[in-house]
Amino acid sequence: MSERPAPTAPRRRPRPSRRPVRSLAGQLFVVQVVIVAAVVAGGAVLAYLFTADRTEGAARREVTAVAHAVADSPTVRESVTGADPTAVLQPYVEQVRSDSGVSFITVMDTAGVRWTHPRPEEIGRRYLGHIDRALAGETSSETYTGTLGPSVRVVTPVLDGQRHVIALVSVGITLDSISAQLSGPLLALVGVAVGALALGGLGTYLANSRLRRHTHGMGPDELSHLYEYHQATLHSVREGLVLLDRDHAVVLCNDAARELLGLEGELNGRPLEDLGLPEALTAAVLGAGPVRDEVHLTAERVVVLNTSTIGTGLGRVVTLRDHTELQSLSGELDSVRGFTEALGAQAHEAANRLHAVVSLIELGRHEQAVEFATAELALAQQLTDRVVAAVAEPVLAALLLGKAAQAAERGVELTLTEDSRIDDGVLPPGLSARDLITVLGNLIDNAVDAAIAGAAHSPQAPEVTVTARIDSARVDSGGVDSTRGDVGGDCLLLRVADTGAGIDPAAVSDVFRRGWSTKQDGRGHGLGLALVAQAARRNGGTVEVGRERGAVLTVRLPLGAST
Repeated sequence: MSERPAPTAPRRRPRPSRRPVRSLAGQLFVVQVVIVAAVVAGGAVLAYLFTADRTEGAARREVTAVAHAVADSPTVRESVTGADPTAVLQPYVEQVRSDSGVSFITVMDTAGVRWTHPRPEEIGRRYLGHIDRALAGETSSETYTGTLGPSVRVVTPVLDGQRHVIALVSVGITLDSISAQLSGPLLALVGVAVGALALGGLGTYLANSRLRRHTHGMGPDELSHLYEYHQATLHSVREGLVLLDRDHAVVLCNDAARELLGLEGELNGRPLEDLGLPEALTAAVLGAGPVRDEVHLTAERVVVLNTSTIGTGLGRVVTLRDHTELQSLSGELDSVRGFTEALGAQAHEAANRLHAVVSLIELGRHEQAVEFATAELALAQQLTDRVVAAVAEPVLAALLLGKAAQAAERGVELTLTEDSRIDDGVLPPGLSARDLITVLGNLIDNAVDAAIAGAAHSPQAPEVTVTARIDSARVDSGGVDSTRGDVGGDCLLLRVADTGAGIDPAAVSDVFRRGWSTKQDGRGHGLGLALVAQAARRNGGTVEVGRERGAVLTVRLPLGAST
């Protein structure tokens, strides 16, 4: 019976070897050390060459001076014409050589035969070197290899009284002696170079250690990828983000912020003050302290602003959230809440009237009960019939009926002017129902508040008058104009007048600014008229402020330009 082979464990696939990635700081350290070493080595070589050249030049000048001194010596001139020049000249020149520190002094005849030499055995032999120029009466210098090795030497003639060449003098310093003179400066130079290299390396190491801490040991590719991830993340978030440097210039503005603020073109490096943002928004961003959930209006948006400081004064982070839809829904919710309160009050009043009718019937006064019920029904139906007959647009009609009931509950009479007329289907689809509610709802709410406030100082009953019609005339926006232009052609005209105190002419330019309010109880947020101006601007319309008995605000929305 054969045995089955034991199962073998599955082999693990070898992981691909990953080359270690040197960090950016490490790479810079290597590059900087190489540069410092190259600079120090180059400086040392240049310094050595310069010093060697200076030393050789000094040696050449020295031997020249000694040669001229010996050649001009009367002792030498007299001895070279004597019977035994060597006996007199050898001790003399050796004494001069010892005193001057040169390597050799050779006195020779015009044929080049030596009379003196540091090595006595070389006396009587021919001089090794060139003497042609010296025989011609000139002093020549050269570097030549003689009996003592390579040397820097000078040959000069000895002249008699008639300026004839009677002998030659050669003085030289060996290159070994010159090198010995350079050994001290060379050691000092090497020490300085090593010290400079060590100091440069230490400084480079410390600088790169700090860089390594700031880059967290990452290499260039990793830093590049991190930057790309950073940019992709910041531009993909739906919350607007603006980064400012310490001079309030834009460092980064993501796509959401561009859309919320209506910015286009290149923004990096531009000061925040030059972006054309609303003054209140700019002042809030540039304020000393942080901002938390502050509502601001741009040209077409309601945004919630938050700011915070980066580090210790490095700049500022600005975040923006779109609050436009929420603000519109909040306004609609306020309207619905007001409608609910008005309906509750009407239900309560209707119950009281029903009790009155029942009581009249119980008392047997049937005719009076019918008259009472019919009269109340006529009063309730009159405004409804008037609104429905004049305004066939369902959104505006429903809003007017609700606001009329709400105003009546607060003791204000809301009336629709006789020239109001809007047929169903006239308004284009681009003119959204939400914008209509924002415009007319806020105008009526402000007018009701103003009428109630004015009634406290006047015996006149508070009243609000509304006009809603299609206007075909070209109108010059001579009042406060949210679009800074003219509206021509067919347009929707919405005019609301109240019996309040009106708007101070000095405050007309601030009416549509966020935060402006006439309320003294602290409950107003100053957003109503600002939202009206924003909705009008969004639809290419205008807003004007006038005065009759009280304030009159007129909004014109072009029907052909609505988007």
